Amino acid sequence: MSPGRAVLGAAGVLLAAYGAWLLLSRQDLDRNLDVVLWLAGGVVVHDLVLGSVVIAVSLLATRLLPAVARPAAGAGLVVLGSLTVLAVPFLGGFGRENAPENPTLLDRDYTAGYLVLVATVIIVVVLPVLLHTLRSRRAAPEGTGGR
Repeated sequence: MSPGRAVLGAAGVLLAAYGAWLLLSRQDLDRNLDVVLWLAGGVVVHDLVLGSVVIAVSLLATRLLPAVARPAAGAGLVVLGSLTVLAVPFLGGFGRENAPENPTLLDRDYTAGYLVLVATVIIVVVLPVLLHTLRSRRAAPEGTGGR
């Protein structure tokens, strides 16, 4: 193991230990159960829901997409999946009921922002594939039909 990797690993362990100490020393034990449930819920959502969707869409994509488009589609799927999981609390407005007197809490149209992000990711994924397809068709010799 390289010295840099050992230093980074040690720093990660120390930071995790400090975070655990803060969690255990500054909260009631009942709140810690909520934290454990929240962390476990994140793992379940990621592994069961997001992982299953990514696998299913990937299997479908390998049958439908040309080979040149598969890496970009995979990257776009990972980005959109992560953005969607991150956006769920905002899109659902979770937390507003905890502070109804605070008008600045979740005060934007998060749906519009999310849709702009989705459109941006789709454009960034699809545009290079389209450009590659157009270039390869132009470079194909006459009479081959661009394939």
